Amino acid sequence: MSPRTGRPKVDNPKIHDIKVRIDDKTNEKLIRYADKYGVTRTEAIRRAIDLLLSEEK
Repeated sequence: MSPRTGRPKVDNPKIHDIKVRIDDKTNEKLIRYADKYGVTRTEAIRRAIDLLLSEEK
């Protein structure tokens, strides 16, 4: 029997999709941050959300 194909299961699947509209200035800042830290724009947004929520505590 052949091995299973496809992506392996992850511990914390990302199943929620959020669409956000941003202006050109914010997009440029996001791109610069992502380039500087070597992450995707999506990862940069996740970091920003985590930072925002951690400040609430």
